[in-house]
Amino acid sequence: MVIQKVTDASFKKYGKVIQGLACEDIIVAMASTPVPEDVVYEASVVELESCGSAKEIAYSLYGGMPIEIGYCNGHNTYLNALEYHRDSEVNIAVKDLVLLLGKEEDVEDDWTYDTAKVEAFLVPAGTVIEVYATTLHYAPCHVKEDGFQCVVVLPKGTNTDIEKNEEKTPEDKLLFARNKWLIAHEDAKIEGAFNGLKGENLHI
Repeated sequence: MVIQKVTDASFKKYGKVIQGLACEDIIVAMASTPVPEDVVYEASVVELESCGSAKEIAYSLYGGMPIEIGYCNGHNTYLNALEYHRDSEVNIAVKDLVLLLGKEEDVEDDWTYDTAKVEAFLVPAGTVIEVYATTLHYAPCHVKEDGFQCVVVLPKGTNTDIEKNEEKTPEDKLLFARNKWLIAHEDAKIEGAFNGLKGENLHI
């Protein structure tokens, strides 16, 4: 598939590149995080949240709201699933990575989504981006054989465990974790997930 750049105009419907925030201390702190052969996600990491730029991110990008700073690292070349939150997500690329993105508005009434609508975007190392709440996204794909490292900033508590209640709305079947609605591809075999991705499990 065609890999676009986050600096292209086509990215503007999914998010924006953040200018003016110095996050080098967080990038340096990421050096000690693992890069496994699969994918690892940690929602909240004290060593990242204690960096000086964390307060600037909370103020400038979340208006002073409580945030969590974690990471998603590893090796991956498949779409596997798409998720969304009720809030924007901020990503800092520590290594070059590719994001596979879609639009929440393209989710069908039965909560399925056609993977043919997904677009791919390169996020160069050192780039800070905001991914809008209405953007479908999931784990990045690596560009080089040494894998990817991506800082993930979200409102505090997002992606943590949630006790599932009786479903009240049709969307409740997508609720996979706190503030996380997930549509998976059946090939990914994600236990407990709603398998609503139609078409190819995209691979780059």
